[in-house]
Amino acid sequence: MTVSTFEDITCSKPEKKLTKGKSKKAGRNNNGRIMVRRKGGGTKRKYRLIDFLREKEGVPAKVAGIEYDPNRSARIALLKYMDGEKRYIVCPAKLKVGDVIVSGRKAEVSPGNTKALKDIPQGTFIHNIEMKKGQGAVLARSAGAIAQILAKEGKYAQVKLPSGEVRLISLECFATIGQVGNLNHSNITLGKAGKSRLKGRRPKVRGVAMNPVDHPLGGGEGKSAGGRHPASPNGLLAKGYRTRKKKKDSDKYIVRRRTDK
Repeated sequence: MTVSTFEDITCSKPEKKLTKGKSKKAGRNNNGRIMVRRKGGGTKRKYRLIDFLREKEGVPAKVAGIEYDPNRSARIALLKYMDGEKRYIVCPAKLKVGDVIVSGRKAEVSPGNTKALKDIPQGTFIHNIEMKKGQGAVLARSAGAIAQILAKEGKYAQVKLPSGEVRLISLECFATIGQVGNLNHSNITLGKAGKSRLKGRRPKVRGVAMNPVDHPLGGGEGKSAGGRHPASPNGLLAKGYRTRKKKKDSDKYIVRRRTDK
């Protein structure tokens, strides 16, 4: 088992006004039927309201603390703006308590600052990227995530995402400079089933170990597991079968797919 050291955490309790209750559905719909398997239990959490828009342009903010967030792999930073308002953001690497960050066109190209892609130099490493102007960050938000601006042409920038995909994103969209922190998150090993249960994950049962009524791969005499293409319980093919729509509207913005070699 390996665990995080939490050396970067400076606050033990979240800001009360920036949290709200989070109810659990255990993967069930409004009729109580299981729609997503292997969900249930887990430690009770409070949701931290994260500012993915960063629309307070030109207002400097001081990093008041760095906190643990049970809802995401990255750390979060508590910002205190000069006008007195407090907000949470996803904490970039190398950001420390006392640092001052700002968003907007006049902001410097330094970790934690947010600017439009048109104002960020080519080759810069970024995270928390918008896909539509004013939508808020949706790309490269998890621990250690990093993207890079490869080129700019016309109204779009070519951005290499953490998956390796190169995608066209409008130059008007905002992104944050630097890499997401908590880089060692990928090295954590849970080590026991109990830690998975605390995270709300129930045990996984192989399809070939089930009965034919429960799974397409189930049944057979003894440990027979071959002869059928891997599939989900409802028959959707897996292991190489592409489920993306062939005529999806956003395909025109993909320069290079993550699956291309």
